[in-house]
Amino acid sequence: MEETEDVNSWKYKIRAFIGECLRVLKVTKKPDAIEFKTIVKVSGLGILIIGLIGFVIQMVKLLFF
Repeated sequence: MEETEDVNSWKYKIRAFIGECLRVLKVTKKPDAIEFKTIVKVSGLGILIIGLIGFVIQMVKLLFF
């Protein structure tokens, strides 16, 4: 008997996932220097903003509660 793959089987899901991963890897590219610097700046700014919000919340908590 020939075994056909059911769409709900775990083997089919793993093959589909690997296929999607390979498709994404083919589309991606390495960022150039300007793009990389922009990503680093935006990420750093986000970290600083989140840290500042946490600091303000901590100060408000210490002062009022």
